[in-house]
Amino acid sequence: MEGADEFMKYRSPLVSRYASKEMAYNFSDRKKFTTWRKLWIYLAKAEKALGLLITDAQILEMETHAEEIDFAMAAEEERKLRHDVMAHVHTYAHCCPTAAPIIHLGATSCYVGDNTDLIMLRDGFDILLPKLARVIDRLANFADKYAHLPTLGFTHYQPAQLTTVGKRACLWLQDLVMDMRNLQRARDDLRFRGVKGTTGTQASFLQLFQGDYNKVEELDRMVTEMTGFKKAYLVTGQTYSRKVDVDCLSNLASLGATVHKICTDIRLLANLKEIEEPFEKEQIGSSAMPYKRNPMRSERCCSLARHLVVLIADPLQTASVQWLERSLDDSANRRISLPESFLTADIILSTLQNITEGLVVYPKVIERHIRHELPFMATENIIMAMVKAGGNRQDCHEKIRVLSQEAAAVVKQEGGDNNLLARVQRDPYFAPILEQLDALLDPKTFIGCAPQQVARFLSEEVRPLLEPYKAKMDVKIELEL
Repeated sequence: MEGADEFMKYRSPLVSRYASKEMAYNFSDRKKFTTWRKLWIYLAKAEKALGLLITDAQILEMETHAEEIDFAMAAEEERKLRHDVMAHVHTYAHCCPTAAPIIHLGATSCYVGDNTDLIMLRDGFDILLPKLARVIDRLANFADKYAHLPTLGFTHYQPAQLTTVGKRACLWLQDLVMDMRNLQRARDDLRFRGVKGTTGTQASFLQLFQGDYNKVEELDRMVTEMTGFKKAYLVTGQTYSRKVDVDCLSNLASLGATVHKICTDIRLLANLKEIEEPFEKEQIGSSAMPYKRNPMRSERCCSLARHLVVLIADPLQTASVQWLERSLDDSANRRISLPESFLTADIILSTLQNITEGLVVYPKVIERHIRHELPFMATENIIMAMVKAGGNRQDCHEKIRVLSQEAAAVVKQEGGDNNLLARVQRDPYFAPILEQLDALLDPKTFIGCAPQQVARFLSEEVRPLLEPYKAKMDVKIELEL
């Protein structure tokens, strides 16, 4: 059956199941090897402009056939030569016989290999940054909408002082804003490896230009400019420093930690039925329990975020074990760790955007949980009101302590509702403040400056950060799986 062979071998779910088309293409063989050919064209053009004997016809031939890659021939050449770059040099030369003598002139394998990796990293960040901006935008809208809605805070996953739903979302946003700045900085810090030769000394190019150092420098500058980079690394070995990979992937790993925390919080709140992620009309939560609405998207994000977090170990190890100017034990590892980090980050951002575009809040459930806990939290307010009414602080504290213990016993031992407020209302001691109880127990008086913090944070920290991405904000995410 046509196409059946693809199901006879392992396929990475990152591509076959989850990743976006643009990120999957960014690390594809088609993008990789067409970029190699573009780099050979840039090199030839710059060498010609600086006086080497390269003709317009040779460059035109290379440009004409840049997209015509015979992958079968390249695979056969690599089987014979055991060298991927030379396999593609030969394959390109086969369709460019006139240009064959000057393809890859003066270069080493890392001229195409490392420079292409840097282009893919840069372009990968350019795919991720608008997606992260959209997640921040959706979550900022959510935070603004619920800035004033009181909700139980939790410390140690035990009920604590009230906050608001919007303020809690700002805790998530603050981490994402840090990730946005980190990813942008990592992207902007990327440089081109440039035209550096076998050990980074540019010796082969110095020889080609008969000792003219200025032409060697100009060659490096011209090719760097052609690829869209503003700068090249001034010093390299055979490769660019593998610390660059550490910098890129550590920021992606940090994003993974952020997403895991956010989605774990959503899962915990879903258990309380206070918040739910989107749930499709025909979606099935459980094959055995048809009533279930599992937070599947958040669970997926957590699962993939763990993978993203641990991938940072690869470039750390690789950077630490590179010998002198270079050793090849980086290659196989980087073929896996670099694409997988970007593919995984791409998936979790797409999924998180889908979640944040459809988060459902249940105010009545939140209100019920507040009513259940608020009487205990209001005891200090009741004591202060009694003192203002002429009572003794210590006497009032003891009264409240006894009534609180009795109410707690009803909740914990009998499974009943918190009846502390009713006990206070029945006790004659508290008669002077009975008319104040409703005001003392208004949840909005327990949220402090949360709404103001939300408004200031969104206006000063979040919205300005999103300004460069305004044109890309309207993209919605529909998950296929």
